[in-house]
Amino acid sequence: MQADLSTADGCTSIVREAFAALQNVDVWVNNAGADVLTGEAARWPAERKLDALLELDLKGTIRCSRLVAERMRPGGCILNIGWDHATIDGMAGEDPELFATVKAGVLGFSKSFARSVAPDVRVNVLCPGWIETAYGAGVDRAFYDEVAAGMPLRRWGRPEDVAGAAVWLASPAAAFVTGQSVNVNGGTVG
Repeated sequence: MQADLSTADGCTSIVREAFAALQNVDVWVNNAGADVLTGEAARWPAERKLDALLELDLKGTIRCSRLVAERMRPGGCILNIGWDHATIDGMAGEDPELFATVKAGVLGFSKSFARSVAPDVRVNVLCPGWIETAYGAGVDRAFYDEVAAGMPLRRWGRPEDVAGAAVWLASPAAAFVTGQSVNVNGGTVG
């Protein structure tokens, strides 16, 4: 299924298609995000980057969460993707400022929305730190090594690290966890 989640129509479409195909959705992960760090988007002016992040990362998460929660049966779980720099000490620079601001919005929405849909649906936020994505693969090696050296676990995270945390939060083992943010960041605390 594909949809432009930066639009209300796209969010409505993907949720409708998912429920039609699966009959019910037990776990929904809002993981779509605007890539404003690589490719052509890396050269966009700050205002354009902010608009893209707000539309997809924040408004797309809000729209999809609301649409899914309306249809989920009790016991459902929504996982929203944040960023650890919105929960810890932040990071200097124009791009991190924009990204942290938008992901702080995801965090604030999720905490409030968890209360709105409880006890039927749990809502939590995964906040990855430095994960080996396309951005991580393209950074300067000295920066890469510096970041790894600054983390207690001394390495960048892998997508599997985030997936493992997501599986736990979606599982019955986390049945008493809602409205929380979980940093998946190698132990960085601030």
